[in-house]
Amino acid sequence: MLFPTLNYALFFVAVFALVWSMPTLPARKAVLVVASYFFYAQWSTLFAGLLAASSLTNFAFGVWLASRPADRRKPILILGVALNLGLLGVFKYYNFFLESLADLLLVLGWQRDMPFLTLILPVGISFFTFHGISYIVDVAREEIPPTRNPLDLLLYLAFFPQLVAGPIVRAAQFLPQLHRLPRFSEVQVGPAVVLILGGLLKKMVIADALATHLVDPVFNSPITAGTLDLWMAAYGYAVQIYCDFSAYSDIAIGSAALLGYRFPLNFDRPYRATSFSDFWRRWHISLSSWLRDYLYIPLGGNRGGTLATARNLAVTMLLGGLWHGAAWTFVLWGALHGGALGLERWAGGAWRRLPALLRGLVVFHTVCAAWILFRSPDLASAVDYLLGLLGGYADAEPLTNVPLVALIALALASQFMPDRIGPRLGHALDRLPWWGWGALIGVLVLTLEGLGPQGVAPFIYFQF
Repeated sequence: MLFPTLNYALFFVAVFALVWSMPTLPARKAVLVVASYFFYAQWSTLFAGLLAASSLTNFAFGVWLASRPADRRKPILILGVALNLGLLGVFKYYNFFLESLADLLLVLGWQRDMPFLTLILPVGISFFTFHGISYIVDVAREEIPPTRNPLDLLLYLAFFPQLVAGPIVRAAQFLPQLHRLPRFSEVQVGPAVVLILGGLLKKMVIADALATHLVDPVFNSPITAGTLDLWMAAYGYAVQIYCDFSAYSDIAIGSAALLGYRFPLNFDRPYRATSFSDFWRRWHISLSSWLRDYLYIPLGGNRGGTLATARNLAVTMLLGGLWHGAAWTFVLWGALHGGALGLERWAGGAWRRLPALLRGLVVFHTVCAAWILFRSPDLASAVDYLLGLLGGYADAEPLTNVPLVALIALALASQFMPDRIGPRLGHALDRLPWWGWGALIGVLVLTLEGLGPQGVAPFIYFQF
């Protein structure tokens, strides 16, 4: 069940009506849990059972951790984190590591049959695993009390707006919201609707159009593409992945807000960043802050000098790359970002003294180069693509045209819009009469139908 579809719209309207008709907090939680598991079961009822088992296991670990003195929690915490990572590892990384081991043994002259497994990756497993880990770690650190109601943790891990592709909402941000009954008068309907409509526009009109007409054809066969198309597809993918992923986040945040719950901001115009650290403060904020708090700082953060900091950054970003997918392209994507962050810290004042425009161009083009690794199906294709950027291939029949260039340029220019435009539009919508809402939604549906490509592609981050 994809966000930009009639099925999701009907589902959400039904959930919205049921939730706001529930007079008590337990009834409202029960409705949301049932709705969330129904939503997830559209992909697989088996995986819905897996999600429930993961949630109840983390619930039990939270209670267990809280029952022990602080100095006796570490073994329990290690076991809980290991179980969460083990679940993720079996489904996502087991075959990848075996394939890598088989390749290494083959290089050494040994050929072995490996016990590969035929597994389907559960949608959203990387996200609900990180939710579970953050919950038990925060309980162990006494940053939050353990929930005594299993329904709360079932809802925290399964809440349908953020279940399959984030944002990664901390337990400390979400669980306290389950302790009181939201009132509809507190909901900022206008800003929530602006987020949802903006997300639909970014996904259906920009991201899917670029994917269909430029990015997918070029990345699927870079050696048959002309140099111009290779450059424009690299820029196009930077725009596509931003519009695709931020669209999901916007729709998720807006959907949650209409149900009375607040999610944190997940994107803040990342392509206007003038440093690599600034980029990661703006891109997938919920993941970068999770990696900072649960991996980078426990490793030592920036407390051990330049070399230790560079090591901690490299480890964090390598694992962040691996979190995205079981492939060496993702590992190298993380390594490139880790190296850039380390070099930036090493350069210090010399880097900061460069003109902001120059730093912004360096950051943007480095990020685009990293996206080529991220998007390519394998390392060989990534190398072919990067060589083609240098003029390695004769120009074929070009795919690039004026509308596509304009779409990319407008999307990048939107990164520099004033902060106040979105909130002002949201508050203006709050004052619309009912017939104004009807007219607006009707115009939007017709616009999306006319401008968007036929059908709706899955969100990119569904695969993670």
